[in-house]
Amino acid sequence: MSQSKFRELVDEFRTVVLGKSNLADTVIPTVAFLIVNGTLGLDYAMWSSLLIAAVIAVLRLLRRQPVRYALGGAASVLFAIVLSRLLGRAEGYFLPTVVNGAVVFVITLGSVLVRRPLVAWTSYLARRWPLKWYWHPRVRPAYSEVTLAWAVVFGLRLWLQVVLYRADDPERFATFSLIGGWPTTVVLLVLSYLYGTWRLKQLAGPSVEEFEAGTPPPWQGQRRGF
Repeated sequence: MSQSKFRELVDEFRTVVLGKSNLADTVIPTVAFLIVNGTLGLDYAMWSSLLIAAVIAVLRLLRRQPVRYALGGAASVLFAIVLSRLLGRAEGYFLPTVVNGAVVFVITLGSVLVRRPLVAWTSYLARRWPLKWYWHPRVRPAYSEVTLAWAVVFGLRLWLQVVLYRADDPERFATFSLIGGWPTTVVLLVLSYLYGTWRLKQLAGPSVEEFEAGTPPPWQGQRRGF
């Protein structure tokens, strides 16, 4: 990979990810649950993770940072604790993760089937390019193919989560959830960008600027961004 391409990937990663999500808000409470559950037991693990999620939310407020992810993380932890209490087992803490994974898989696959790929929507929310550009017949296939690849990954991850959940092994489930979460997502983002930009060139559709200007073909195409 050339140095210029590497810089482009870094810039795109900052545009799409950094500032729009807070990794600590969701990862740290889960790590805390994993560690405390293995040393002190389920009760301490549940309340420790909830306390940490609440502290993160308070810190966001004090620093005047966005709190929606922190509040969402705290709410998820509280919901997971309730399920753990009802089920009487540590695996109940991770049941919302399994349910969320199933919902995401269905939505991702369904978006391809209705020809409105989910990756196009996420790109639109991050970049605010014209929504109609994504549905252009020489643009949409790139987003559909990438979204289908994401659906396959989500499906495999969901299957493994169900297997580990049924195995009554919260430590392995938590470890897999961490590895299969943000680390996997970052790799997918990089591969999606590389394939997506290449595929847009192959499709020879209009760039965003050409689409907005109503430029007739032949088009130069989208040279950067996906």
